[in-house]
Amino acid sequence: MKRVITYGTYDLLHYGHIELLRRARALGDYLIVALSTDEFNAGKGKKSYFSFEDRRRMLEAIRHVDLVIPENTWEQKAEDIKLYHVDTFVIGDDWAGKFDELKEHCEVVYLERTPEISTTQIKAGLASKA
Repeated sequence: MKRVITYGTYDLLHYGHIELLRRARALGDYLIVALSTDEFNAGKGKKSYFSFEDRRRMLEAIRHVDLVIPENTWEQKAEDIKLYHVDTFVIGDDWAGKFDELKEHCEVVYLERTPEISTTQIKAGLASKA
């Protein structure tokens, strides 16, 4: 079984997220999503609209996702790869080169983002209509 892992906040879930998850799952047989906790996001200066539990439930409802785990720190990635016997680490290409150190543990793939959509764009659009 080929295991794939990806990381993210997945706030205001949209079709760009679904496309990334679909493409990540297509790289293997089992997709693990490490979901940023509310506490981890706060440390990054981010606040999600939906709570960790709500975001987790939404991700668990997506057929491409097999397991959702909490992302508590930047440093946990190598440990997760070992713990879950991951073959491929996947993340959007806006992070290109930032996780190359993980290549000593598994394959690293930077997927092209869906260009016409992002959570930042949605939030900006909603703010401009307020």
